[in-house]
Amino acid sequence: MSSEYSTDELMDYDEVMRRFDVVLGLEVHVELNTRSKMWCGCSTEFGAEPNTHTCPVCLGLPGSLPVVNKKAVEAAIRIGLSLGCSIAPWCRFARKQYFYPDMPKNYQVSQYDEPIAFDGEVTLELDGERYVVPIERAHMEEDAGKSVHMGGSTGRIQGSDYSLMDYNRAGVPLIEIVTKPIFGTGTRGPEVARAYMAFLRDMVRALGVSEARMEQGNLRCDANVSLMPKGSTQLGTRSETKNVNSLRSVEAALRYEICRQGAVLAAGGRVKQETRMWNETGEFTTSGRSKEQAEDYRYLPEPDLVPVAPSREWVEELRASLPELPAAKAARLRKEWGFSELEMRDIHGSEGALDLIEATVAAGADPASARKWWITELARQANEAGVPLAEVGVSAEQVARVQRLVDAGSLNDRLARTVLAAVAAGQGEPEVIIERRGLAIVSDEGALAAAVAAAIEANPGVAEKIRGGKVQAAGALIGAVMKQMHGKADAARVRELVLEQLS
Repeated sequence: MSSEYSTDELMDYDEVMRRFDVVLGLEVHVELNTRSKMWCGCSTEFGAEPNTHTCPVCLGLPGSLPVVNKKAVEAAIRIGLSLGCSIAPWCRFARKQYFYPDMPKNYQVSQYDEPIAFDGEVTLELDGERYVVPIERAHMEEDAGKSVHMGGSTGRIQGSDYSLMDYNRAGVPLIEIVTKPIFGTGTRGPEVARAYMAFLRDMVRALGVSEARMEQGNLRCDANVSLMPKGSTQLGTRSETKNVNSLRSVEAALRYEICRQGAVLAAGGRVKQETRMWNETGEFTTSGRSKEQAEDYRYLPEPDLVPVAPSREWVEELRASLPELPAAKAARLRKEWGFSELEMRDIHGSEGALDLIEATVAAGADPASARKWWITELARQANEAGVPLAEVGVSAEQVARVQRLVDAGSLNDRLARTVLAAVAAGQGEPEVIIERRGLAIVSDEGALAAAVAAAIEANPGVAEKIRGGKVQAAGALIGAVMKQMHGKADAARVRELVLEQLS
């Protein structure tokens, strides 16, 4: 963590842990992938020209009336059920009133004291330790617009000259998932928060209700944290770091706030209840505004929308349609594949890898090989291209076909990497690339034997060591043969031929 641009005093993290208990609270906004907005028919498509997906309703013009998006209500129920929540038989919307430039109505239509889902629980496992995250509620609301910061080098508010408003996102359906205070995470609080965010990301994707692209703002976290002196039962004053939009940043922002608050309290100061902003470049938080209490928003029932009353039959129908959730799926596949906890952790660390590996296994590859390609070579290619793993340009079925060629001895791993890179570059199917570029392993025994003989003749000292019993020296001759054959040889067969000719 760097505090290069910060003026805050920070306490060593381990020292904070010795003196204080950490209490977390996470408010996560999930942007739904409905085709239209929460109250109107405007498109929710990402990336359109600014202010082209707007209408009188989402701009809050006088006389416009909202209508509830049924698909958004269905998504809210599915999310609530997946979090173990109770679903309210009757709920309604409210106006949360505040002024902010990206809120065209000067109020947000949300849910206050009557959310659609409440009282749930999520259990996370980190390195064999179990942590319970209690869920207070999951409620429906609308998203705000987007501030576009101009004149800076990073596109962030820091260093910008002025800001413009894009209201395309205003009115997009959101589900806000709010935890109760999270106790008992010990030194691993920031890691638990990161794991919880990953759980929610994978969950909503499995449900098919959100793309959960954090870089596009589909999933955002307001991360609350407070410190209690060891032995105390009274909650400390919390800070809220707003709109953190990556897993790594959620963990880093909480660690920073824990160290900052620790230093404030140790110096005899008081932590201010405020919202703070996460500076991605310098990796520190800055003060935003004083944090309002609920009464400051002057909630009142939304007069233009009728209450939502999902029938028990509909709720149970949705419950029966829920897919296997990612945590349960990962536990099942780990057992089926025989992977260690560390191997599964590597898979979870590469976004989207689990589903791709599963599809590759279904297409005929063994689990170990499928895992190898997706979390090493293809993850590297995706990282270099700056795209998600699922968009690297190689399908699970193509990976399985390449592995079959490796298993058959037609390719080695080096050649297979070349083939996969060419597939990702759009050069065609694996078999076409192999034929066009002559990438298949040389299986001509005569050519291999001749190459081995040439390597032995060129390296008499190495050959003599092998004859004297130093078999490990064969690696030098194998390398010479592989170089001569441009990598198009089976290293295991070359080794056999080396030892045969020198025996």
